[in-house]
Amino acid sequence: MLSGEEILCSTQQVIAGLEALRGENRTLLDSLQETLQCQTSSESGSLEQEKTSIILESLERIELGLGEAQVMMALSAHLGSLEAEKQKLRAQVRRLCQENQWLRDELARAQQQLQEREQEVVTLEEQNRHLQFMSSIRKYDHEEPSLEDKDASSGKESLDDLFPTEEEEQSHMSRPHSSAAAAAQQGGYEIPARLRTLHNLVIQYASQGRYEVAVPLCKQALEDLEKSSGHSHPDVATMLNILALVYRDQNKYKEAANLLNDALAIREKTLGMDHPAVAATLNNLAVLYGKRGKYKEAEPLCKRALEIREKVLGLDHPDVAKQLNNLALLCQNQGKYQEVEQYYERALHIYQSQLGPDDANVAKTKNNLASCYLKQGKYRQAEALYKEILTRAHEKEFGSVEGDSRPVWIHTEEGSSRQDGLGSLKRSGSFTKLRESIRRSSEKLVRKLKGVGTQETTPRAAG
Repeated sequence: MLSGEEILCSTQQVIAGLEALRGENRTLLDSLQETLQCQTSSESGSLEQEKTSIILESLERIELGLGEAQVMMALSAHLGSLEAEKQKLRAQVRRLCQENQWLRDELARAQQQLQEREQEVVTLEEQNRHLQFMSSIRKYDHEEPSLEDKDASSGKESLDDLFPTEEEEQSHMSRPHSSAAAAAQQGGYEIPARLRTLHNLVIQYASQGRYEVAVPLCKQALEDLEKSSGHSHPDVATMLNILALVYRDQNKYKEAANLLNDALAIREKTLGMDHPAVAATLNNLAVLYGKRGKYKEAEPLCKRALEIREKVLGLDHPDVAKQLNNLALLCQNQGKYQEVEQYYERALHIYQSQLGPDDANVAKTKNNLASCYLKQGKYRQAEALYKEILTRAHEKEFGSVEGDSRPVWIHTEEGSSRQDGLGSLKRSGSFTKLRESIRRSSEKLVRKLKGVGTQETTPRAAG
């Protein structure tokens, strides 16, 4: 099979041959015609006439062949131009497809940027409205108490710096003793005035679950502080702590840990290794590790925070008791029950001596210690603590436990020996009921201390 180029080349050779043959035939024809003209009419010219006829016929066929060859050449040229046009159109189609895809990508990118800008506009408008409102009440800031970064956020349970116990996981924890401000002032540290309004606003948003507003506020404030004061400034560490607590509330533990470690390094460098603010950051970092189940990593941080608070505040300060509670919970999750008992007993002594027997932290610590006893199977000690809590709450709310107002749990030992009573409590699951009764009585006690009336007029006794 011949290719297109070979066919074209052969055709050109045939045309050249036919043209040469045509020239020769025309020369012969001219010669014969001259011969015929020279002959007289008497001479016979039949042979020359026959040759002339043959040459004329041959010329006609040659012309026909040349015409067909020229048609083939023209057709080949036309097909070539069509192929070139087709290739050109294909190239244009590819270019248009590429341009179309690029335009689609640009359109999608523009739409995404438009949505992001619209969301930013909405967020900024919301921030602007609230900042204008907070600016209008800035004159009242001096009346607000100074709060350490970790304690001001305790309005929301998940931002509290105390680990929840088993009994508290399903209920809201009461606000812890607000002595952190005093500790901060004794150590020469408090929330700066320029951050106080923003701090309160962020905590308000976080308590409402509006993290899409709280996080940008913190980041913007952090960026402004770093530009104006540099990264290694105590105010920057304060903002890092606040943002870390918001991240912790969103379960973004990795981001929160990075921020707290950064804040810890800044505070240690600028405020000293034994500053209350350093203890606060250590405690927040320990709580974060505890929430992630990293109890071994959290324990030394909590112990160091305890040492700082003991050194700065004294051995019998309520904040020391709070740190002891945190340390006890860390040890309890590791099964170190002997250390847990020591920490709870010491915390209980501090709360009772410094805040009085009716403080909510006393009942709370007793309840935690009783829970530790239960985990070890020390039912007698657990029962005694539970009854102490119930009796104290009952006396505070309803008066003496003797006489007609004698509560139900006092009768648990009547009609059987003490050992039999303990066995019955263990088998019947009455400890669970006692704990429920403790929770109810503690709630009544807290409302009573706060001056809030209760709807119940009779106690709900445990079975």
